Amino acid sequence: MNIVFVAGVAAVAADPPESRKLYLDALNLPLAPAGEGSEYYSSEKVGGCKHFGVWPLSDAAQACFGTDEWPADRTTPQASLEFEVEDAAAVEVGARELAEKGFELLHPTRVEPWGQTIARVLSAEGLIVGVSFAPWLHD
Repeated sequence: MNIVFVAGVAAVAADPPESRKLYLDALNLPLAPAGEGSEYYSSEKVGGCKHFGVWPLSDAAQACFGTDEWPADRTTPQASLEFEVEDAAAVEVGARELAEKGFELLHPTRVEPWGQTIARVLSAEGLIVGVSFAPWLHD
């Protein structure tokens, strides 16, 4: 697996409005909702980071397990970290390598509705770690 760059970092928030008090109100980060009524706030305009967000835990659970509740038998994640690879096919290769090394995929490689190809695992310290290809992040 060849990691090209860190694609994104997100705080996983059990209480998104409370978390946004730090990131928006105190740190003044240029975060905006992903869409009308969305609790996911993010930006691609935070220097040194391709994408930064405050990801509601319910959205993370939906993305990983297809349910609004994070499974009680799994470590509750505190953050998400996505590592970018060179193309969509490399995501599948990366996912296979992770599985071969004993890491359980939270979900198989898939293309999200916004066009990102991704596979995710949960790290020992409780980070959702993705191997990703987001075409718009590449020059």
